Amino acid sequence: MKLCLLAVGHRQPAWVNDGCAEYIKRMPRELPLKVVDIKPEPRRGKTREQLLAAEKQRLRENLPDACRLVVLDEKGESLTTLQLARRLAAWMQDGRDAALLIGGADGLDEELKTAAAERLSLSRLTLPHGLARLLLCEQLYRAVSVLKNHPYHREG
Repeated sequence: MKLCLLAVGHRQPAWVNDGCAEYIKRMPRELPLKVVDIKPEPRRGKTREQLLAAEKQRLRENLPDACRLVVLDEKGESLTTLQLARRLAAWMQDGRDAALLIGGADGLDEELKTAAAERLSLSRLTLPHGLARLLLCEQLYRAVSVLKNHPYHREG
């Protein structure tokens, strides 16, 4: 199984890219993680719906075939690290690749949210997109470390 994080956004600061690269490097061979930058639609007088539709198309073009679609959404389900680890284990049992989507400044098109198998929230706080990417990469690595009984995660 492969994990793919598709994130709409402009060029990220070096600390975001370096942090993501570190957690990508730590992922086990049997569960590689890839981050794909999706170019946001230029605003230039477009409506929110037009922006979201264009970004939806770019996201769809980059989705792995027959993958489990998981969207990050402020109204999504909040999980603890151990719950995320159990969820990741279930995804691995399913065998399909998983694509996790982070929308742009205007979020994600409602059609993508509806099509998703799951909606997850990283926090009730509004996070900068780069920080959300890095946080998700770290939490995916942490979830894997829980499943492998690695001492990276310390509970309680």
